[in-house]
Amino acid sequence: MNYSIKKSIPTKADTILIPFLATQTLESLWGTETFSVNFAFFEKQIKTDKQLILAKDDKFWHFVQIDEQANKAEIQKSWIKILVQQKEKENWAILLDYCNNENIVYLMCQATRRGLYRIGNFKSEQTSANNAGKIIFVTANKDKDFVKNIEKSWQRAEIQCNMMDWMNAPSNAKKPLILAKEISRLAKEKGLKTTLYDAKAARKKGFYALLGVGQGSADEAAMLVLEYQKEKENLDKKLPQIALVGKGVTFDTGGISIKSANNMHYMKSDMGGAAAVVGTLLWASVQQWDCHLIGIVPLTENCVDAKSIKPGDVLQSYSGKTIEVIDTDAEGRLILADGLALAVKDFKPEVMIDLATLTGSCVMTLGYEAGGLFTQNETLAQQLYDAGQESGEKLWRLPLWDAYAPDIASDIADVRNFSGKPLAGAISAAKFLEVFTAKHPAWAHLDIAGVAFGDTPYGKMKNATAYGLDLLSTFLDNYLIKN
Repeated sequence: MNYSIKKSIPTKADTILIPFLATQTLESLWGTETFSVNFAFFEKQIKTDKQLILAKDDKFWHFVQIDEQANKAEIQKSWIKILVQQKEKENWAILLDYCNNENIVYLMCQATRRGLYRIGNFKSEQTSANNAGKIIFVTANKDKDFVKNIEKSWQRAEIQCNMMDWMNAPSNAKKPLILAKEISRLAKEKGLKTTLYDAKAARKKGFYALLGVGQGSADEAAMLVLEYQKEKENLDKKLPQIALVGKGVTFDTGGISIKSANNMHYMKSDMGGAAAVVGTLLWASVQQWDCHLIGIVPLTENCVDAKSIKPGDVLQSYSGKTIEVIDTDAEGRLILADGLALAVKDFKPEVMIDLATLTGSCVMTLGYEAGGLFTQNETLAQQLYDAGQESGEKLWRLPLWDAYAPDIASDIADVRNFSGKPLAGAISAAKFLEVFTAKHPAWAHLDIAGVAFGDTPYGKMKNATAYGLDLLSTFLDNYLIKN
């Protein structure tokens, strides 16, 4: 999907969208020298408090009031919904100059690309975004930075569409190793350093928890490491080193502790953390942050087979600690254990954040409005919370108190992967992960089970939301300014 920038509305445009701010009125637009509407020309008018739709034949003029006081996610959601509702249109023109807030304009450009996203990539009659029509942004602003930021907004949305594609794809179209290779290819094109451990290399390295989860699958597990590093030329300070770790279970049956058949088809989405981490590394190549950013993505399936791990088994891990497997459906924390240990042992980052669609417990606690935030670091907690409020991808802090540590104590291994209790599941999962951070002073765990996959305008069934990129990029923007 491509776009172009023009000075005037093309005659072929069948849908003209005009965003304007809540501080403006529709009447004020008619008073400008560059804009006039002949209402007699139109056959149909639909007016609400915030929208005016004028129509004649197959041509629509759609005026949309944008509340600049709303958070970014809400603004994007409302704009995306309009684009999805008009998805049968082929030639779009979006007038940018009546929304005199450049930050909102860039948000509109990002949301426009996301609004043209389609989930029907596997239909015989293709409805992919590549066939969704032509977008023309209409503006008289020739400022190079203005145009450059439109391009960046579009690129950011393209990455979010990739994230949604990865999560929405069926498991037979994203085998762990094949997906790792696809992401590696894309990352290399963007100038990122990639290190890929297939099953053989992972065993040699010692990623036994990851391999344990994957041993019931016919498809190889993989550990993928992506690195972005600002060129040190002209830099007179040490680059901040930040590690992101994302859970990448491309399908989760629950293993021997098998899930119920109800909604198991949604378990293709159990890789929201991986998508967020990869998306952030790809965005780093565009944003060119002054940092060394490491993305660690363990990828596997959790399947039922004669070779599957069983409840009661003990696994080694890359950290050297042993894990008693109580529940094979608590597999995400097992692969994250190796990912976190890899970050600590091989990179020693100053900040470490993991993201995972980890527990139903977090969904029961926070619903679909916010991800769970766990950290012992007060400053990091505030920074992540603030980034969530600013981006609209919200987080809410839950306790990580040592009072919960006995829930994961094991008699026969260093730790067990499940408390066995029907309560505080998200907290005990976080306490488990903490064991593999080597008491890192600036580590945070984000449980995004309720926000990475859900109801969206794109379809009748639940699908990916691209949660995480806006949150992490806002956090990194703010963090790197202060450091």
